[in-house]
Amino acid sequence: MTTDYPAALAQRLESATAKISIIGLGYVGLSLAVALGRAGFKVWGIDVSLERVSLVNAGTSYIPDVTSGELHDLVSSGRLQATTTFDSISAADAIVICVPTPLRKSKDPDISFIDSALQSIAPLLTHGQLLILESTTYPGTTEEVLQPPLEARGFVIGRDFFLAFSPERVDPGNRLFTTANIPKVVGGVTPTCTSLAATLYSKMTIGVHRVSSPRVAETTKLLENTFRSVNIALANELALACRAIAVDPWEVIAAAATKPFGFMPFYPGPGTGGHCIPLDPLYLSWKLRLSGFDTRFIALADEINRGMPRHVVSLVADALNERERSVRGADVLVLGVTYKRDVNDIRESPALEIMRLLIEKGARVNYADPYIPQLIHDDLKLLALPVTAETLRAHDCVLIVTDHRAFDYPTIAREAALIVDVRNVLSGVPERGGRVVAL
Repeated sequence: MTTDYPAALAQRLESATAKISIIGLGYVGLSLAVALGRAGFKVWGIDVSLERVSLVNAGTSYIPDVTSGELHDLVSSGRLQATTTFDSISAADAIVICVPTPLRKSKDPDISFIDSALQSIAPLLTHGQLLILESTTYPGTTEEVLQPPLEARGFVIGRDFFLAFSPERVDPGNRLFTTANIPKVVGGVTPTCTSLAATLYSKMTIGVHRVSSPRVAETTKLLENTFRSVNIALANELALACRAIAVDPWEVIAAAATKPFGFMPFYPGPGTGGHCIPLDPLYLSWKLRLSGFDTRFIALADEINRGMPRHVVSLVADALNERERSVRGADVLVLGVTYKRDVNDIRESPALEIMRLLIEKGARVNYADPYIPQLIHDDLKLLALPVTAETLRAHDCVLIVTDHRAFDYPTIAREAALIVDVRNVLSGVPERGGRVVAL
């Protein structure tokens, strides 16, 4: 008797009785594991980090988007369990890969984590399973990298094994939009693959948008963050231009944002950071370059955004110079080293490059960040300082790089002798006086 694998799997997914294995328990994987656990699925989380696995099994969250309370409830109820082994793969109905996809120093895609995950699970895969890739990657990865090894093992994709891509859309620290209320885009190798993946995600989010192929889904993710990169670059270039003509770019953007159509506000800053905006456009441009297409717009946006840390350092130098101080020998306090507010992630953070450049110029650099008590990155090895009146007064310049809500901005504005505010967070603080330099 021939097993109807699609129908059997669809029934388990629809009834939330399917078992799910998630590879990678970072921001994406842990958020997904919790969302699926809350939907009623039995979830195994797999990660190479023993520390992460231990924290999950203890019900202790290490990312702001998941509370320890909800994690503890899922673990204690048996719906979520973490492990460093891949033993759960053979018993899983669906496997979701959520591993990092960084860039090499040459700015080429590094999918070694995907390759490693695939090599670990391939011998354990069996008929009737659904494999979904969520890691952001270049168009074609699902069909060119994952599909051939599966077919080499004898699986017929769409009949007895199912393969799809669904881009992660996690926005760390966003309290309004979470895994549960952000629609999922799903593209399967076959229509049956798409349908099964859509059924899974429909249980834990408000909506699923089906596309015709994994390649479309992969490109969708890259477009979303290329859109943001390009518009952030435009805002950054506007800030540079407005400085040349003595116009406040923040006031210009606020005025333009009153238009109810045809304009979406983006804001300047110290540069882009995190795992998405600085990297995803380069994944797209790399793939297109292989096809002989030159993405000049993407390259220019990347150049502008990556140049912002040097501009910030120039602002600090100019501000100190106006007060008859040089950067060399100056005490500079950097407020916020994570790539965005209210997260504990320093990946690609422009603050790290800013600190490195300041140290190169001879500044004595300290930092404060409630989310990073100790900073160890390349040659940077520092402990966070408390943001007290004494700490603020002890520095020649306070540089606001990441605008965490936990910072006491009225006190900062009142006590610091000189402030370079690249987030415009002090615009509404009356105590700022004439000691604040904005981007």
